[in-house]
Amino acid sequence: MEVHDALRNRRTVRAFLDRPVPRGTLEQILEDALHTPSWANTQPWEVYAAAGEVLEQIRRNYEARTIAKTPAQPDLPFPGAWPAACRERTKELTLGRALTRNTTTDDPTFHHEFLVANRRFFGAPCVVYLCMARTLTQWSVFDLGAICQSITLAAQDRGVESAIAINTVCYPDVLRAELGIPDDLLIVIGIALGYADPSDPEDSFRSARRTVAEAVRFKGF
Repeated sequence: MEVHDALRNRRTVRAFLDRPVPRGTLEQILEDALHTPSWANTQPWEVYAAAGEVLEQIRRNYEARTIAKTPAQPDLPFPGAWPAACRERTKELTLGRALTRNTTTDDPTFHHEFLVANRRFFGAPCVVYLCMARTLTQWSVFDLGAICQSITLAAQDRGVESAIAINTVCYPDVLRAELGIPDDLLIVIGIALGYADPSDPEDSFRSARRTVAEAVRFKGF
């Protein structure tokens, strides 16, 4: 797959088929992604991959906590507020998703069902969690962001779709218990991996992207 096509065609999948990602395929994806550059070759990422009954136990715990309205407590806190322009783009995203389900953003059932689906990792058969030492700084979060994209593109090259989602790491104590992640590691983000369910209404949805004219300031050209 050409890089041009991979970047333009990758999307967030919000409904996965009940079809496992073979371990060999996942190992190939991660082997490619581990060539991601990092500051001074620190390679600060520690990677945990969950599938099968281990992931199902995490999913059950997450869903139970969500239904019980247990507050999320991710190791890296959610932003307190978005800048106005970012907030407008998230509103456009939510509206577009609501329209695919023939409802509106005022529908509380729509929001509740999406939160539960999110906390169930959209039914993905595999989730990869990216962690780093607590002693590292925000610069290493940048490196984890780089390998995060590498994973999604390497996955797409092998026909595996993805969803990068903060809700995969909203209950870090559950992840530590099930995956053996030590306390000295920050659990930064999770990437749900699997095969898209084409029967889901949102499978056809694509969020808008800013153009070069809107996002880039050229000087000296």
